[in-house]
Amino acid sequence: MPSHDHESPLQTSIEFDHVSFGYRGAERVLRDVSFLVKPGERVAIVGATGAGKTTIVSLLLRLYEISEGAIRVGGQDIRERSRRDLRRLFAVVTQDVFLFSGSVAQNVALEADADEERVRDALRRVAALEILERREGGIHARVDERGANFSAGERQLISFARALYRNAPMLILDEATANIDSNTEAKLQGAIDELMQGRTAITIAHRLSTIRKADRILVFHKGQVAESGSHDELLAQNGIYAKLHKLQFSERAQGHVAVPEQPSL
Repeated sequence: MPSHDHESPLQTSIEFDHVSFGYRGAERVLRDVSFLVKPGERVAIVGATGAGKTTIVSLLLRLYEISEGAIRVGGQDIRERSRRDLRRLFAVVTQDVFLFSGSVAQNVALEADADEERVRDALRRVAALEILERREGGIHARVDERGANFSAGERQLISFARALYRNAPMLILDEATANIDSNTEAKLQGAIDELMQGRTAITIAHRLSTIRKADRILVFHKGQVAESGSHDELLAQNGIYAKLHKLQFSERAQGHVAVPEQPSL
């Protein structure tokens, strides 16, 4: 595996230090949030809609500036870095995969002159190369606008390969499998594991089945960290996480896949 270009693994901690934030004209979305993600650690963030999960990502990437407190990457306040340099440290995979008109290779590399060997390596590592090489043209196969000629699972595999090609030391998965059915999601789990290998990772998830392997789970409730621990530890606490888990899997047993938007906690 190639070494990360921009930061050594020792510099990839992520720290929220008494962070508060509210969108303009609205009440605070986050209130006095503190947590530390150690280098190489896999941390998942869960909670009901509106609990502040995605706001964490927006602040970390400086899409918005915090109101109070500090966010540090590798011990350095992110406001001391340019937005461009900060964002180069992260590979971000979201539920809405953006594919543009061009080839598979160009979509993986996000550049017209793609390094074909790196593209193939990235696709191979997420178990997508064999699938995509069945298409006429292989990695040079045509991609229609928004990837309309690819399945949701194939589009997500391309986005995972894109993150590997980028080779950033830190990874953010923001509801990355939310638009995929649970059977396809299970097939993609190996690709997700490969993507996380050797990286500091934050996973925002609605489906709790996707984050059982996390080193630590942070449960957000009304803009604060309400619980923290492993999957088993949080189930044993019989608190918010246990309620979310029970609700979600009872829904699945009844034939539904997703958690209701506003679970009753």
